[in-house]
Amino acid sequence: MRADNSRHIVDAARRRSEYTRSRAIRALRELDTAGEPVTFEAVAKRAGVSRSWLYGQPDLRTEVERLRAAHRRAPSSQLPAGQRASDASLLRRLEAANTRVRQLTEENRRLRGQLARALGEQRADRITTDRVRGT
Repeated sequence: MRADNSRHIVDAARRRSEYTRSRAIRALRELDTAGEPVTFEAVAKRAGVSRSWLYGQPDLRTEVERLRAAHRRAPSSQLPAGQRASDASLLRRLEAANTRVRQLTEENRRLRGQLARALGEQRADRITTDRVRGT
């Protein structure tokens, strides 16, 4: 009669399962730490497991869904809330920019007028000089 070696098979399956879970957990942590989107596909690909296996692990599934939802809620700016510009501050900056644009537009209009007068005077001087020379 053969010896019952099923204990070794069960132990190997348990070790393989623990190793697979550790890869999935590590993949979750790496994606989250890197600020990358945490999705079932991304975790499965990084951990080398199937998505269906992930869906079948209640705790891992819950964690993927939690991190995915947190990533969606996260603002696109990585600045802390205290360092972000307020609406009032942004309005003041916009008003200052508009004021500056008006000033530059007026300066541009004035300089174009001066240039036109200078070119006109230069042309008039050249015409006068050409007449004196007889050309």
